[in-house]
Amino acid sequence: MLDSNKIIEDFPILSQEREGKRLVYLDSASTSQKPQQVIDKIDQYYREYNANIHRGIYKISVRATDEYIRSKELAAKLINADSYRNIVYTRNTTESINLLALSWAGRKLRGGDGILLTEMEHHSNIVPWQMLKERKNTVMDYIALDEKKRLIDMEDFEMKLEAKPKIVSFTAASNVLGTITEMEKMTKMAHDAGALVIIDGAQAVPHMPIDVKKIDCDFMAFSSHKMLGPAGIGVLYGKEELLEEMEPLLGGGDMIKSVDFDSCSYNELPWKFESGTSNIEGGIGFGAAIEYLDRIGMQNVREHEKELTVYAIKRLREVGVTVYGPLEDQIERRGGAVSFKVSGAHPHDVAQIFDSENVAIRAGHHCAMPLVNQVLNEDSVSRMSFYIYNKREDVDAAIDALAKVKKVLKIH
Repeated sequence: MLDSNKIIEDFPILSQEREGKRLVYLDSASTSQKPQQVIDKIDQYYREYNANIHRGIYKISVRATDEYIRSKELAAKLINADSYRNIVYTRNTTESINLLALSWAGRKLRGGDGILLTEMEHHSNIVPWQMLKERKNTVMDYIALDEKKRLIDMEDFEMKLEAKPKIVSFTAASNVLGTITEMEKMTKMAHDAGALVIIDGAQAVPHMPIDVKKIDCDFMAFSSHKMLGPAGIGVLYGKEELLEEMEPLLGGGDMIKSVDFDSCSYNELPWKFESGTSNIEGGIGFGAAIEYLDRIGMQNVREHEKELTVYAIKRLREVGVTVYGPLEDQIERRGGAVSFKVSGAHPHDVAQIFDSENVAIRAGHHCAMPLVNQVLNEDSVSRMSFYIYNKREDVDAAIDALAKVKKVLKIH
């Protein structure tokens, strides 16, 4: 098991206090904090070898190129991809899914072709497909959730696969409910029905071991900023044969092999999808974040979050708060995002009172409006989410903040 007290020492932002109360950060599902090791790596790049990659033959350019490629190798190893050729860098998970909707799906799909999602998708895995629907007259459908447990309704999934969708795109873990999908099982079912499988791994890759070969998904997307790395750098993993047949979305420098006045030929993988100067410092910082997580061990990350999540759900239920998603008896099927509702209090008021106690949580629809508004029938919910630097005392601080919420708002 990891030592969260020791880990906290690596995160400068978590040493700050306000009115004698330390910062308790419970919004890692939105973005994670950064350890000193990642900050130092980016600082070192700027101080020692700031140069463009794939351009120069001088020493610092070669070093920058090597470090950037190494970060892709680390990302590939993290998810058990074959090589860095499977790892396309984008800005974030959202851009990765948009790239697929515009490039692969935009060129392959025709009017009437089906795209199947789930009811608990982030906007990033809904809106690109809605935009494609407007352009191509494709058909969208959603897999229902079990009303009691908030798990995927597998019978509904099986039934909707009978329509033979061309794409099944689903989240690995819900950023609202915490629900973890049965990725391997769903991928096989979708493949047996003839569908391509895309997985939004933004809430899974940072928190648990992921093996894309075992899952057998065709594509997976995730983001650096949710796993200790800098913002502005994300990953699109793809099977090599699919990436080879995909057309690049953007044209320009670095994504080409040769150009004349009439035509061009594209670069090899993964560079044909990365036009212009890359987010070099982002990639290098991301590599340092992966190394940090690798030293801890992703299974240790997962076990730590399971323990915290069980504790948090139990304590929230003890004080009469409604918790959404699988409960503590189904911890194997949920991650460390815990959404809740305090009866008689608006989630924004809850978050503001929490902030007065220097406890940072999220309130709103969490970029999952269809789920929150149409499935949970709420306009917004409160959410705390955990990571490696959180501990039981953070949950206790949140429960103390809840007591203040009830006191200030006169809730009994």
